[in-house]
Amino acid sequence: MPRIAGQIDMAKTEAILDAASDVLGERGLSAPMEAIARRAGVSKQTVYNHYGSKAELIRALVERRVETITAPLREPGAEEHPEATLKAYARTLLTVVTNKNYSLMRVTVQSAGEMPDLAREVFEAGPMHSRAQLAEFFEIETRAGRMNVPNALQAAEFYGGMVLGQRQTRALLRLAVDLTDDEIEILSSEAARIFMRAYAP
Repeated sequence: MPRIAGQIDMAKTEAILDAASDVLGERGLSAPMEAIARRAGVSKQTVYNHYGSKAELIRALVERRVETITAPLREPGAEEHPEATLKAYARTLLTVVTNKNYSLMRVTVQSAGEMPDLAREVFEAGPMHSRAQLAEFFEIETRAGRMNVPNALQAAEFYGGMVLGQRQTRALLRLAVDLTDDEIEILSSEAARIFMRAYAP
């Protein structure tokens, strides 16, 4: 059965983002758009049609990663089950940082001195936006009486730090961050349990 236009467009979008993640991770932020297009199997003009500039493409990569990390916050019933939701959030966060390509953040850090505006945009669209969504979840839970979080943004920072520990730094430094699925499950459960106890109503 042939794919409809929207499906084809989505497939191209994912191919471009996957290629950009790989090429930028391998060659740095100065990698040419032609190389990304070649890896994606599309024309350079197609890449520009989807993303008007490299900065927009990088922003889209960061936003896709944030969507993945924060997806548990938007699951049906997430608000009614905060501990399970925080566990799922921790699991996704650990999986993204430890088990997926983390090279985009690494090359952004390396290029921050030469491209401070882009580095700021990556931070704002990535970690800051992810924490803001988690803080909003804490505010909802506090209003519902399921948690008691006086400073939601601070609590979001606490939770992210507690879950990641040194693992993000290790990933940025290209040091092994070996966690099995079982270990991620245990860490996620414990982080959510401790956090819910700390912010119990």
